[in-house]
Amino acid sequence: MKFKNYLLCGAAVLALAACSPQTGGGNSQGTDQATGSASQSSLADMEIHIPYEKFVLDNGLTVIVHEDRKAPIVAVNVWYHVGSKDEPAGKTGFAHLFEHLMFNGSENFDGELFVPLEKVGGKDLNGTTWFDRTNYYETVPTPALEMALWLESDRMGHLLGAVTQEKLDNQIGVVQNEKRQGDAQPFGKMEYPQLEGLFPPGHPYRHSTIGSMEDLSGASLEDVHAWFKKYYGAANTVVVLSGDVDAATARPLVEKYFGDIPAGPALSKTKSWVPVKSSNQIEEMTDDVPNLRISRTWTVPNRTDKRAYLLRLAAEVLGGGKNSRLYQALVYQSQLASDVSVHLQPFELTSLFEIEVNLKDPDAREKAEQILNETVEKFLAEGATAEEISRAQTVITASTIRGLERIGGGGSKAVTLAQGELYAGDPAFISKVINWTNTATASDVNEQAREWLTNGYYQLTVLPAQSYTTVASSVDRSAGPPMPTTMPELTFPAVEEATLSNGMKVVLANRTTVPIVEMALQFDAGYAADAGQKPGTAKFALAMMDEGTTNRSALEIAAEAESLGAGISSSSNLDVSRLHLNALKPNLDQSLDLFADVVRNPAFDAEEMERLRQRWIVSIDQEKSSLMQAALRLMPTALYDEGHPYHMAYQGSGTKESITNLTREDITAFYSNWLRPDNATVMIAGDITMAEAIPALEKAFGSWTAPATPKPEKDVDALSSPAGGRIILVDQPNSPSTMIMGAQLLSSTGADDAMLIDMASDIYGGEFTSRLNMNIREDKGWSYYAYASALDARGQRMWINYSPIQVDKTRDGFLEMRKELENYVRATPASEAELQKMKETRTNSLPGAFETSGAVLGNMLGNERFGRPYDHVTTLKSRYEALTVGDVRTAASESLKPENMVWLLVGDLSKIEADIRGLGIGTVEVWDKDGNRLR
Repeated sequence: MKFKNYLLCGAAVLALAACSPQTGGGNSQGTDQATGSASQSSLADMEIHIPYEKFVLDNGLTVIVHEDRKAPIVAVNVWYHVGSKDEPAGKTGFAHLFEHLMFNGSENFDGELFVPLEKVGGKDLNGTTWFDRTNYYETVPTPALEMALWLESDRMGHLLGAVTQEKLDNQIGVVQNEKRQGDAQPFGKMEYPQLEGLFPPGHPYRHSTIGSMEDLSGASLEDVHAWFKKYYGAANTVVVLSGDVDAATARPLVEKYFGDIPAGPALSKTKSWVPVKSSNQIEEMTDDVPNLRISRTWTVPNRTDKRAYLLRLAAEVLGGGKNSRLYQALVYQSQLASDVSVHLQPFELTSLFEIEVNLKDPDAREKAEQILNETVEKFLAEGATAEEISRAQTVITASTIRGLERIGGGGSKAVTLAQGELYAGDPAFISKVINWTNTATASDVNEQAREWLTNGYYQLTVLPAQSYTTVASSVDRSAGPPMPTTMPELTFPAVEEATLSNGMKVVLANRTTVPIVEMALQFDAGYAADAGQKPGTAKFALAMMDEGTTNRSALEIAAEAESLGAGISSSSNLDVSRLHLNALKPNLDQSLDLFADVVRNPAFDAEEMERLRQRWIVSIDQEKSSLMQAALRLMPTALYDEGHPYHMAYQGSGTKESITNLTREDITAFYSNWLRPDNATVMIAGDITMAEAIPALEKAFGSWTAPATPKPEKDVDALSSPAGGRIILVDQPNSPSTMIMGAQLLSSTGADDAMLIDMASDIYGGEFTSRLNMNIREDKGWSYYAYASALDARGQRMWINYSPIQVDKTRDGFLEMRKELENYVRATPASEAELQKMKETRTNSLPGAFETSGAVLGNMLGNERFGRPYDHVTTLKSRYEALTVGDVRTAASESLKPENMVWLLVGDLSKIEADIRGLGIGTVEVWDKDGNRLR
């Protein structure tokens, strides 16, 4: 069961970050060390800890400070110990609705809180609501820390006077559209019966965090006041500051801004409620989804209980990768399923152990359930082996290390410290989790699995009150938030270049933050290489690369990678194809040996190809069932001329027909023609020097020679001139929303005018506070989001503006989006204030944009793709600052052509077609999801 963790902005994310261990830490009295069991890697010698200082203000506010000086940025996290489990009957969804209201301004800053944060280049600006907590977070340049604390404290202590009926009504509409959007996603409605099946009446988890439409509509201002006064007190809150800050600096600032905020009333909290089922409960539901899914869930001990983390190891053995028991049985051997996952979701009152199986053929249900039952029964009878447990521990430890590189965001140090304090009263609680995980034996794991997984499952398948005081505030809040007067400069690692003996170019940036090496081989190929071939060939070929070599089977590759804590992956976009290695430095030589085998010796085994083909076809169906993905599949065929390399599904996945007819010869031909050393660049970022890299690369790739045949060419520079004024309708029966997407073609991402055009686009629709989203979401409340973006390409690139509009507002939403664009280009062009805000957002975010080695590598790969110098990012600030509002207005009027826009609407035709045709605008066509015109 993948419950939805509701966010203020962007799509809901899966609440699984807490299922991966996050590093523990300690205060000045000591450090914590995670010790793993014996494995093929040297991870047992690695120390993992998060130093921190903790203090509690007189009003009960708990503050945790972690110092990390690698970048001039600070992550600010504010966690309130309240979530949807605290909602009374008839008020479901209120915790999440209140979270939305917290972004609409406070008594001393009556505006969108995103505005000043975007202005200083803040990132990770958001808030989320979950069963047990509500959190708000942002990562800002160090000089903006005081401003962020002012904003967070103002809405925490000075909110209610700014909440109006108009704001409440607007956000009710936004949240209801968020619910519609989530329900419209494949399997989006599973959560409701699952919660009722798992939790008895009266259990706080029985209803979803998003709540019901009726309860949301009934929310009142009185509810807002009561909720704020009860739960948003200082004593119910944890503040974490992580990054370029220390406790000596932080404490006076926190006392200054938060010290006058009342503690709030004493609260009674349930700490554990595991509703164990005595028998199995099996239910069915019917919905508009692309495949049959079996979800089987047990309730198990909560997130502060050691037993939960032993069960997480069991989940990894059962369904954590290609070598897991259920993947082997259902995907690899029987080939009945396209995907299997087993995971443990930890919560405050109980945790959930879930097996999820996606079948390729609904008729295979009986056989699949038989295999599922037999595999679980055999696992419980025989138990996991020591080797399986060791591999699971390595996978989890490697995931932990990777999460530690970030100070903020999912799985980061800020989140880890906050969760430990909020749920366990111990910021270093993660050290216990790591110890429990890495000292577990197979016997420990098997004992807990037999105790808990033999219970019934659901298939859809008091503390004395403390006395607090406040301090007099010295803050003049009428002056507004204290904006920083200076901002840090970008620090980007030096980029070196070298050449291997076989002519392969090597580009390297040294970053020593954590012992990780990120490496990518970038080939001049991509989806455009499919031109004249079967669509989907490039992406399919890359996906086959780790499905076996002439020396190792697919399962051996997966097992060896897991034992090394390495990650090998592949990807393509329109222009390039990549093979990627993420390695722990102590295991780099062995990891690189494995990676080179994958790159140089793919077997393209026919049997493996058939397994992937079946899963691939299911994934195409899944793309077609998603409003956004369906639109992206079709829009390029309307914009690019037939025969153009970009005239295909934007995802590059091909069609059912092309994938069905794809042969091994097609794949091997693609590999021979395109994935060759004279068509590749080795890009590296991380804890490695060029002197260390060259010998290792020579050993791995030095003897790899190019074939005698010349490199193929792609004509991505061919120009297309799509006919404008077209409206294309695509049926998505019963959809509660309509994806409205308007698009046209612009010059290349690498063109001289790209930055200017992008700035014009961003002012219109590139940020939460840009014109389009503020109109469609914040003013009208018709959608959860509305954005515009130019999609990267070497040739002409697509510019899209899009929004999933509630179905009954399709006509109005379509007209409003057209009008907003027309006004921006002509009547009300970009203003000096809009340009200045966007310039500040772009330049001030640069210093914190390259915190991780992966981010550095991503920038290098983009520069290589578009022929830009490797120090391109260091020139951006001066180039942004040189832009004038006249330049932007000219770019918008010359590049964005409302009259030439192609509009594509994916929604329920029975509810939208007559209204759209009745407008009498342009040519209205009806297409099927494969791009065939029906009328």
